[in-house]
Amino acid sequence: MDYTFEKLTEKLFVCASSDHRFGTDAFLLAYFSGYRAKDKVCDLGTGCGIIPMIMQKSLPPAVTYAVDIQEGAIRQLRLGLEQSETTGIVPICADLRELWEDAPLGQLDLVTCNPPYKAADTGFESVISAQRIARHEVMCNIDDVCEAASKLLKYGGRLCMCNRPERLSDVVTAMKKYGIEPKRLRLVSKNPDAAPWLFLIEGKKGSKPFMKIEPQLYIRSGDGFSDELKQIYAVGKETE
Repeated sequence: MDYTFEKLTEKLFVCASSDHRFGTDAFLLAYFSGYRAKDKVCDLGTGCGIIPMIMQKSLPPAVTYAVDIQEGAIRQLRLGLEQSETTGIVPICADLRELWEDAPLGQLDLVTCNPPYKAADTGFESVISAQRIARHEVMCNIDDVCEAASKLLKYGGRLCMCNRPERLSDVVTAMKKYGIEPKRLRLVSKNPDAAPWLFLIEGKKGSKPFMKIEPQLYIRSGDGFSDELKQIYAVGKETE
């Protein structure tokens, strides 16, 4: 395989490949989630494990279940863990629609998911199976993610997701269907003149309706990254 080891810090390395890699959205979601050191967390559709690994940079959660249906993704995560100093990441190869034996039902503080953005049979679907699964809803859809999260979260636990703006109504509808109330929303744009290309949303299990719209996040400023994005990338560097 075409594995490369991407350095997050001097002690953290993510195993990436053409099948399972990562982008800016993973950093944005990890930051937006507001994870805490005491939290029990699950990252659904973890891929190469980038979100659990980012969470290791500063005050890692007590435990993070990193779940993916693809054996290749979990293999990459394990390779990254072998090269890194981490605490509490548990790789699990499982279908989120069925979860896994002894899954911590009703016990988790936080579930994160960077799901496939495109509905099945829409747009250009990659002929590479792993990439198709990552980009299109062929193995799970937004409803499946929200149902799994609802089973895993304790009362008041949070689900944090990202997706494309055109899927916002789908995400809100699915959250509400499974008893997760959307509470916080943030749009992400390349710059102030560009339309949003991503949204970040947080829902709470069993909460009452009330959603806060946060200030828009901009990726770039002038010819470089915005100050906020630099801060997001830099989180945890002081612990190297």
